[in-house]
Amino acid sequence: MTELRLRGHEGVTLAAHALGDPAAPPVLLLHGGGQTRHAWSGTARALADRGFYAVTLDLRGHGESDWSPDGSYRAAHFFADVEAVVATFAIPPVIVGASLGGAIGLFVAAAKNVRVRALVLVDIALRAEMEGVERIVRFMESGSGGFASLEDAADAIAAYLPHRRRPLRVDGLKKNLRLRDGRWYWHWDPAMLQSLKIGDLRASGAFVDAAKRLDVPVLLVRGEQSDVVSEEIAREFLEIVPAARYVDVGGARHMVAGDANDPFTQAVVDFVDDVVRAAG
Repeated sequence: MTELRLRGHEGVTLAAHALGDPAAPPVLLLHGGGQTRHAWSGTARALADRGFYAVTLDLRGHGESDWSPDGSYRAAHFFADVEAVVATFAIPPVIVGASLGGAIGLFVAAAKNVRVRALVLVDIALRAEMEGVERIVRFMESGSGGFASLEDAADAIAAYLPHRRRPLRVDGLKKNLRLRDGRWYWHWDPAMLQSLKIGDLRASGAFVDAAKRLDVPVLLVRGEQSDVVSEEIAREFLEIVPAARYVDVGGARHMVAGDANDPFTQAVVDFVDDVVRAAG
């Protein structure tokens, strides 16, 4: 695994991990809001093992990447960051994006001036069930004051994800938390919740317009038990992008890769492999 530091929009430094041969066809993986590049560990490893160059990126304001210097997290900033990263690849990458990362990936893939080979959308479509979105926001806001211990953070995650088994060891949470003044805080800028405008794009119809402009292979992956992307919403997307492939991952909710990593990863790796082989 190689640590990368990439230049984003207006000088923001973005942290990334890379696995595989840099000369191989690239796959850029973009996590969801409040997550980090570590959410893709299993999938990135499987892609590298299949012969791809897997790059997992911390979005601005997340993980080890810089926070926005002015505290603003407008959609255009995220898009410009990812466009800058895409431009560093000699070969157009496949973009795999979950939730926020998928929204970014959709707009980048639809841009006329950006070269992308294919797009995988993970539990993100043209709109979202607001009850599921509000549940995510409540969880993100609940940790704004930090946690006294890693055990407390693990308890908060277990309450948010009751369908998952609570880990016996909590040391792994250090990848997603920062210790500051004796308390553990999530690895993202709290200002993001106040200024993030991705939801406004959905409401404005810009998602539909971008989806109609897609001219690359697309895979939509939904968690079968997702409370963010319903079956109805997935079907609406497929009506707009009829050539897209669709996978419903059993046993998974909104955080598909974390809930059912093996079937999720298999679907993604097979799709990427098909797309690359078809392109010769």
